[in-house]
Amino acid sequence: MAQGGAAARGAAKVQDQGWAWMVLVAAVVLQGLTLGFPSCIGVFFTDLQHEFQATNSETSWFPSIMVAVLHAGGPLCSILVKRFGCRFAVMVGGLLSSVGMVSSSFCKSLSQLYLTAGLVTGLGSCFSFQAGVTALGYYFVRWRTLANAMASTGVSIGLTLWPLLSQYLLDEMGWRNTFLIFGGILLNCCVCGAVMRPVKFALGSLLQFPSPEEEPGRRAEEVQLSNGASSPHLKLQEQTRKIACFQALQKYLAFDIFCQNKGYQIYTIGVTWMMMGFVLPHVYLVPYAIQNGVDERRAALLISIIGFINIFIRPLTGLLSGQTIFTGKRIYLYSLAVLLCGLSNFICVISAKFSMLIFYCVILSIAMSGIGALTFQVLMDVVEMDRFSSALGLFTILESITLLIGPPLTGLLVDITSDFRYVFYTSSFFLISASLFMVLSFCALEKKNKLKDTSKVPPDRSTIYNETPNESQSESQPTLAVVHITSI
Repeated sequence: MAQGGAAARGAAKVQDQGWAWMVLVAAVVLQGLTLGFPSCIGVFFTDLQHEFQATNSETSWFPSIMVAVLHAGGPLCSILVKRFGCRFAVMVGGLLSSVGMVSSSFCKSLSQLYLTAGLVTGLGSCFSFQAGVTALGYYFVRWRTLANAMASTGVSIGLTLWPLLSQYLLDEMGWRNTFLIFGGILLNCCVCGAVMRPVKFALGSLLQFPSPEEEPGRRAEEVQLSNGASSPHLKLQEQTRKIACFQALQKYLAFDIFCQNKGYQIYTIGVTWMMMGFVLPHVYLVPYAIQNGVDERRAALLISIIGFINIFIRPLTGLLSGQTIFTGKRIYLYSLAVLLCGLSNFICVISAKFSMLIFYCVILSIAMSGIGALTFQVLMDVVEMDRFSSALGLFTILESITLLIGPPLTGLLVDITSDFRYVFYTSSFFLISASLFMVLSFCALEKKNKLKDTSKVPPDRSTIYNETPNESQSESQPTLAVVHITSI
């Protein structure tokens, strides 16, 4: 007991002070290296297209695969973190990201680029980012909200610096050598992972060994199996394996929540549809500017402007949405940000002058800050926290599907029409329709809940969006265990 108390006191000393702030710095760098990295791919779009004589649709598969894998790898990262820890997952992710980019510098075709820079680097970035956020949650308790807000600024810093660095290296030494250098830069994820040493907890450090009473029975069973006899426990083991597989799917992919919770269902469908258009300006803005006579360096500067404004606007948006006046109403703020993002695309259609494109980037960045700050906040409002990690797993996987197919389908439209303006038309369609769908659906859901309240249905809901089962259902269903959040 004395050793356990000493271990607990040691863990408490680590949290919220001392080395925890070094872990926060590492998390900022990690988010800049991982989430900020895909923003620079648009700088290489035209060069890759000319190098491999590819269409817009074929070239756009490269960033689409990278971003989709970055979002879809959450459940796999969660398993890796639980099995080996956050430090190991971050360092493995950094190694994969580096290997993917170094290998891509030797690619002879776009299909090889899909595999190396798209799949391998995207998966490595997913491991490093999500394991880094998880480690941050272990090191901070009292100041966890502040730590997450500060760490998210790394994304905006990455959005600012990656395009500028990419354009400079591309002009000096070409895209192949640039990708080779990027492989070395991404190895710094391993350094950040090394900083995130494990926090030892008294209860979590105990290992479970079989009791002496169980050993004779196990040994007798092993002797019977070695002699060719069938154990009565084999059928039971097969059943438990099936149950374990079902529980794992329920844990990481919340299909039951999707079917029962109308708020989660509406929000997931709306965000999945929105992502078809959300990522398009990031992929095609630089090629669109270059096609309309903007210098390549100035075109790359447009993405950096978006990132620079995000550094200041995103924390302010998070603080504003955290006010009590917006409790239960954040979905409408989120929908407003999505609507503004969709309407801003018409600025590019009106004019492609550099001054108008700068104005477009300012408006787009403000809308993006609202979307980035509220995406997971609204999800926490819709779903109970004990099922948040499983709801997040299904949410990110569905989101990654539309992130994967959105840019290539739009690229095919550009190839047919030879007009980049259709990129912004398409983006506006998905964003505006998703915004209207979420607003109208949640308004209808609120009216339905109010009618239930007036008809003497007990309003025992954790939030205004949740629909909980009645008493007879809750007695027949088993109680779900609390699931620790291992991916954000």
